[in-house]
Amino acid sequence: MAQVPTNTPTACLALADGTIFYGRGFGATGVTTAELCFNTAMTGYQEIMTDPSYAGQIVTFTFPHIGNTGVNAEDDETGDPVAAGMVVKWDPTDPSNWRSTGDLPSWLASRNRIAIGGVDTRRLTRAIRAQGAPHVALAHDPEGKFDIETLVAKAREFSGLEGLDLAKEVTCAQSYRWDEMRWAWPDGYPTQENPRHKVVAVDFGAKRNILRCLASVGCDVTVLPATATAEEVLAHNPDGVFLSNGPGDPAATGEYAVPMIQKVLEDKDLPVFGICLGHQMLALALGGSTIKMNHGHHGANHPVKDHETGKVEITSMNHGFAVDSQSLPEGVVETHTSLFDGSNCGIRISERPVYSVQHHPEASPGPQDSFYLFERFAAYMDERKAS
Repeated sequence: MAQVPTNTPTACLALADGTIFYGRGFGATGVTTAELCFNTAMTGYQEIMTDPSYAGQIVTFTFPHIGNTGVNAEDDETGDPVAAGMVVKWDPTDPSNWRSTGDLPSWLASRNRIAIGGVDTRRLTRAIRAQGAPHVALAHDPEGKFDIETLVAKAREFSGLEGLDLAKEVTCAQSYRWDEMRWAWPDGYPTQENPRHKVVAVDFGAKRNILRCLASVGCDVTVLPATATAEEVLAHNPDGVFLSNGPGDPAATGEYAVPMIQKVLEDKDLPVFGICLGHQMLALALGGSTIKMNHGHHGANHPVKDHETGKVEITSMNHGFAVDSQSLPEGVVETHTSLFDGSNCGIRISERPVYSVQHHPEASPGPQDSFYLFERFAAYMDERKAS
């Protein structure tokens, strides 16, 4: 079954079950295979495409106005797009925003990322919700020549994300320092010149704005690769350790990250804070387990309840795996849950400065609902020094 094109298609999205969506291609040409997810955010398409957590995925945007604000270098969350491609309802228009320095199609083309417009994204999203995140092949050919059988076969051959360690593919090649803080009017990103705390951030696919938030609460941040050992982490004599977001199956990344975290946790007073994959890594290190979700959580409008304060935060999320709350051992407290489906969104160790959340407090959809999590990390490090 295929969506009937209204004019000559130049792009084609083939699902592993044989469903075909035709549309108009933009960005790079060629073919790419990946898992397909959908994102409900109304803004931030550039941040989404450059979020390392989207490695191995093509993103369907449910909001139709994608590309209307253009692109600019300040909004990249990493050096280049990491998401494999994008699917949108309407073709991008000419950008209209005072911060824009370029247009989305050219930006994608220069970074070898394929996109398709003119797709019935509501129908596609309903299919993802009902059947789970499908494996797909996305093709863009200006001449509109597609070998459908080959594309469906490529989609079926895609291995999927389960059992896949993608953190090694998106992590930094070597350690580096970070001192850039959050964007502020009118000068952009200021520099942290008076840090109070020395923090080691383990990069499983870290977003730049997470590092900016750490710098903004007084941290002198040293970023280490995902494969860093506990000895390498502790050699920096940190006041706190941060575990970043990232892509792929947490169980696969955990093969080398969990032993490191367990060794770091032997210091009972050392503050440890994790986000997204870092949250899942912490849960695995404490004896919990993770599960693959049907279609995951991807968007900027997810309500999460903080069970310790009773408050509800509007959060940004991007994950296809979740911590199984039933697997958490004694002494590990579930602190946050999703009000969409009740899945776990936060944990902490009782009576210790160790905690993590599934959502992204740095993405500011609330806009400041969850920034307290960074301030808590700084407060824990202040308490450690005071004691």
